[in-house]
Amino acid sequence: MKAFIIGFFAAVLVLVGGVGFFIASGRAPVATTDPPLPFEKTLVGMALDAHIGRQPVKESPLPADEANLVAGARVFRSHCAGCHGLPGQSEPALGARMYPPAPTLFKGQGVTDDPVFDSYWKVTNGIRLTGMPAFKTRLTDDEIWQVSQLVAHANQIPDSARKVLTPGLP
Repeated sequence: MKAFIIGFFAAVLVLVGGVGFFIASGRAPVATTDPPLPFEKTLVGMALDAHIGRQPVKESPLPADEANLVAGARVFRSHCAGCHGLPGQSEPALGARMYPPAPTLFKGQGVTDDPVFDSYWKVTNGIRLTGMPAFKTRLTDDEIWQVSQLVAHANQIPDSARKVLTPGLP
């Protein structure tokens, strides 16, 4: 049993030393253009989902009605579109150069399959090492809920909200 314990601790030391050497020697990918580490996206996604899942879920105090979706469109256009894009437009260059790239929220599924609270949490708190800032000191709670409702319902927004997002388009 003693040999097993010594072997276990030796293996842990070698593993920690190897990771330390990998990082200290400059081999760890740190540039946005570097390829990801194996399982990086999966592990980070699991950590983010687990962290949000531990939070007490709040129900939106604001309904996803036309007035709130139009207000959310104004917030999105002012604070989010530079990275996440607008309907009918190509992927914004700024968001595409981030690592991981900022998701385009009006192409494909976006985050319409996420609970509204998930988007609320991400907008409020930001996400480390992604370029997603925390907006809790820049936006009011109502504005955060409005933009969260907008992205959660991006596939079914009314024309009035779409006009705010894409002025000049029919």
